[in-house]
Amino acid sequence: RGRPQPGLWPPASPAQKLVFNRVNGKRPPLLLQQISAPEECYTLAHEENVRFVYEAWQQVEQQLDGSRSGESACGPVQYVEKTPNPGLKNFVPIDLEEWWAQQFLAKIEN
Repeated sequence: RGRPQPGLWPPASPAQKLVFNRVNGKRPPLLLQQISAPEECYTLAHEENVRFVYEAWQQVEQQLDGSRSGESACGPVQYVEKTPNPGLKNFVPIDLEEWWAQQFLAKIEN
């Protein structure tokens, strides 16, 4: 998918700007470490761990997409509650990324 892989930016690159718009409804890859500590250098082991997790997650997403389109009979299964809890009837999930962005911007403004 045309997304940049985290961990492939040079350590000397400037911090990323905060961007909150979404492409195709997906969250942009945002490394909080680059915002809070732009001088921080990552070790080779850290870069390898980030790359491993990123690639593993890409495989899971591809398997999920394949199972949704009927390409595969097996693969990851997304949990769906069969009998919803009535106490959660009015539950409204929040977007934590958006909430943290609002907190960050409020801190800057004050």
